[in-house]
Amino acid sequence: MGGDLICRLLALIICLSACAGIGLELSTLTRGGASMLGSLWVLIGYFTILTNGLVAAVFGAVALLGERFDHPRLVARGAAVMALVGVIFALLLQGLRTLAGATTEANFLLHQLNPVLVVLFWLLFTRKGTLSWRDPLLWALYPLVYLAYALARGAAEGKYAYPFIDVSANGWVGAMSNAVVIALGFVAAAEALVLIDRMLARR
Repeated sequence: MGGDLICRLLALIICLSACAGIGLELSTLTRGGASMLGSLWVLIGYFTILTNGLVAAVFGAVALLGERFDHPRLVARGAAVMALVGVIFALLLQGLRTLAGATTEANFLLHQLNPVLVVLFWLLFTRKGTLSWRDPLLWALYPLVYLAYALARGAAEGKYAYPFIDVSANGWVGAMSNAVVIALGFVAAAEALVLIDRMLARR
């Protein structure tokens, strides 16, 4: 991975953007009267928040360590998962939530800007030629574990994080069908990322 100033600067921007987006969501909840712990519990129910938190940690390490942080598979997985965040928002979630003030800014950072920046970073600065065709199957374990967690939490609380996995609205068949379609789309897109990785490595 390139350790030059632009690489580390972009990594720092991504880290700060993810932290800012999460911070804005947290402040919105606490200003609405929720406790800090209660607000954190609400936020960790969302795939977007968890994923941006992981992105903040990874790219904070990149910004700090530069070329010593040579983990191209980790960055590629981050790019694939953040792309999933952006695509799901654009296709299934946009317009479902009333946004104003800080929530508008947080939504832009977490769902729109950060997916683009992470994919751009992977394209420009990550060492290519390291990915295998089975990597997307391993990457898919993270959203699948989240799905199990979200379903269990939704069943216990009576409220699901996302409408497309809402069992009370869609039934188990509908919710699982939605999850399968999303999972297949994720793996297909991630395999395309592996193909791009190999093509760029040959160049």
